[in-house]
Amino acid sequence: MIRELAAYERALEDARATEEQLREALFGEHPAAFALIAESDEKAGGGASGAPDPAGFAIWFRNFSTWTGTHGVYLEDLYVRPEARGEGHGKALLAALARICTERGYQRFEWSVLDWNTPSIGFYKSLGAEPMDEWTTYRLSGEPLRTLAALAQSDENPN
Repeated sequence: MIRELAAYERALEDARATEEQLREALFGEHPAAFALIAESDEKAGGGASGAPDPAGFAIWFRNFSTWTGTHGVYLEDLYVRPEARGEGHGKALLAALARICTERGYQRFEWSVLDWNTPSIGFYKSLGAEPMDEWTTYRLSGEPLRTLAALAQSDENPN
């Protein structure tokens, strides 16, 4: 489903995570992220197991606000398969994450959406989510990341 999402977001070539990397990140001794899976009421491809089909997923991690002094949830990816859209899976995944926030005392639940993804933007707004128009996301990767990292002294401890 991660590759399906990458294709939808027009960035399939960027989806390079291996199964091993994902297993460690999600289920290792110190998970870096967490996942929720939405299951379809339909049975998986008529298979012998009779297990429900995975209909979608939410990958998230904790962030921290220095202003509120509390953790929050950052939704890295939300994806519902096209054939399962309109069945309430996306809303159920978001509701589950909102519940995690409220139960744990987290003050914020945030995510990014591509500006051309008008169906998702409309859906998020229908739930009461507000765009943070005054904020712009920046990213360092590849050679610029390595160049900046080279400026740090090697004996410094970033922790």
